[in-house]
Amino acid sequence: MEDYKSFISPKRQSVPTPKDIVDENGTAVFGTFDKEFQKMSFLDIKKPTTLPTSLNKMRYTEWEALELNFDEYIVLTAVCDMGIFGTGLTILYNKNEKKLKAWQDFYLAKSQYKIAKNLLDGSCTAGKGKHVTMHFSNDFGNGKAVIKGCADDNKNGTFNYDVSLERVSLPSVVSIPFGKNRPLYSQKDLFKVNGYIEIDGKRIEANENTTAIIDDHKGYYPYKMHYDWITTMGNMDNDGYKGFFGFNLTRNQTLNHDDYNENLIWLQNNSSLLPPVKFIHNEDNTQWTVKDEHDMVNLTFDIGDIFKMEVHALVIDIRYHILFGSINGYVRDTDGKKYEIDDMIGIAEDKSMRF
Repeated sequence: MEDYKSFISPKRQSVPTPKDIVDENGTAVFGTFDKEFQKMSFLDIKKPTTLPTSLNKMRYTEWEALELNFDEYIVLTAVCDMGIFGTGLTILYNKNEKKLKAWQDFYLAKSQYKIAKNLLDGSCTAGKGKHVTMHFSNDFGNGKAVIKGCADDNKNGTFNYDVSLERVSLPSVVSIPFGKNRPLYSQKDLFKVNGYIEIDGKRIEANENTTAIIDDHKGYYPYKMHYDWITTMGNMDNDGYKGFFGFNLTRNQTLNHDDYNENLIWLQNNSSLLPPVKFIHNEDNTQWTVKDEHDMVNLTFDIGDIFKMEVHALVIDIRYHILFGSINGYVRDTDGKKYEIDDMIGIAEDKSMRF
């Protein structure tokens, strides 16, 4: 029998989280950590890019996002700060129709948006624009969060949501090196949900199957950047396992894919690490395959609909696609147990950027 634990680098095991993601010398810490950072002084990191440290803000990106899974709908809503401007985005995907609606604002004034300094003690992420408004209240030290928001325009109608979340698995907290002192931090957590979404006045209440993920993200991307990412969440009753379930898989520009990645399975009150994976897109981009080298990940993703954000202006070139669709296949935990995935709805990203 395969020793699946041996396929996970020892550096992927979580260690106690330091108080700050940067030390007194301006050096970022890297690795996998067991809980939230109290401080994330990214702007104090010494020369994470080729620019002087005093210009860190120009290259620094941060966001907080919510992925929300109801029986018939899946939602993504986020606030992003790209240094020189921000954006607020809400997407509603109808699982049965395989169609999405999207609302987006670009925030040019700092008064329109902010990103939480950490995920503790009610810290706030918020955005307020013409079409998209949202508010995150983060209390991850107690495993909780509250998110409220609304989206509205003449084309797509009105969408509202008000949910309170309670963590049901272990957190994923990583700091990944994209350069010698160039970190990309990510925390993702799986939650059960109370509350509702409301589509053109029709309210849909959460139930025992409703799940959510919060994605908190900060760091310094390369000038030319690309990553693929996919996630799913829900409840599973499969081959002896019954409970909350999800996974997170990505392929980015980490300097070492074995030692520094964020791939894992979320299980109820637990989690299990996964090795590096590769994404293969078919020619017409209707299906992806996601696999590793050790038969721990073997998935197909059939794409239902795609939100496309593209910005091409002088030195800025952004191609950001958010994809929704159906996932089939399996993942294995480090004990070798196989979790069969049967038409679970997933969210994915295919992002390339020169910025």
